Amino acid sequence: MTAPTRAKLADGRDLLFFALPGHRPAPVEDRRPLPARDPDQARLRFDRATGQWVIIAALRQDRTYKPPAEQCPLCPGPTGLTSEVPAPDYDVVVFENRFPSLSGVGAPAPAPADAGFVSAPARGRCEVICFSADHTGSFAELDPGHARLVVDAWRHRTADLMSTPGIEQVFCFENRGEEIGVTLTHPHGQIYGYPYLTPRTAAMLGQAREHRMRHGGNLFADLLAHEVADGGRIVARTEAFTAFVPFAARWPVEVHIYPNRFVHNLIELAEDELDGLARIYLDVLGRFDRMYPAAVGPLPYISALHQFADTEAQADGYFHIELMSIRRSATKLKYLAASESAMDAFISDVTPEDVARRLRDLGL
Repeated sequence: MTAPTRAKLADGRDLLFFALPGHRPAPVEDRRPLPARDPDQARLRFDRATGQWVIIAALRQDRTYKPPAEQCPLCPGPTGLTSEVPAPDYDVVVFENRFPSLSGVGAPAPAPADAGFVSAPARGRCEVICFSADHTGSFAELDPGHARLVVDAWRHRTADLMSTPGIEQVFCFENRGEEIGVTLTHPHGQIYGYPYLTPRTAAMLGQAREHRMRHGGNLFADLLAHEVADGGRIVARTEAFTAFVPFAARWPVEVHIYPNRFVHNLIELAEDELDGLARIYLDVLGRFDRMYPAAVGPLPYISALHQFADTEAQADGYFHIELMSIRRSATKLKYLAASESAMDAFISDVTPEDVARRLRDLGL
């Protein structure tokens, strides 16, 4: 992959352009009068009741909220006065978030050693990735070459952030749809570099470690093998990847995409596998968009790339993507009410097998 073209925004944040073959990025000077950044604007606080870190990032209250299309900060800004992307055009671009939950380089979050209130700087990195300059487009509408460029950008940022001191986990994700809480409709995602292992990742690694101790194999590889053998929840399968609705799906629509061989993260995928990932990802998103009539609108979803470092502590982690939607019918949404929000006990209104059957039928 060709190295990205690098630039700086007016307040010193990094800006990286990833270009399709034959395209040459042409950034202009960012001339906006942006305030100086405060690297200590967010803090970590440790919750003794759960043993989990909470990020306190009050500055995010000031982030851009549902601007009109002509004021979108993710559209190209050729004058250098209007946009987070000062350029006449772009293919894929990544920049540091102006309103980050995590910022600054430093040591990982400390292990609390006493019963008092523990706080620490929210070190880490928050980036925005714009999938296209087209304000009205979506990831599902990208052509395969452009989707592969997004995968390459994810991979580049994963490698860079995983090698950054103090970052313990790299998380690429997308929130699509106002129902999910999206405040900018331009097609984009985010990339977080956490200074600690997130609770879900720690829980999965704990389960995988226990599975290996009991059975000698990798938990995720065994789950994939069981899903393939059962077949009833498979949505799509290629030589390199398998997409399926998990046996214990939490969400009304939930699809996991696994590589057919064990890797920890995007960095470890071969070139043909990266091509295959772009294709099956587009396939699944296309099925999502065909689930409901145009009058209902596109399916809102969250896409989460679960990646793991090649270290002893994360050795059992198996790279995969989890896609989930809160839409449970054409007219109803799944809200995380008391059981889910207070007890973390999910109740599903649909059967995974029915969802998988419907998604299979939506294939082209």
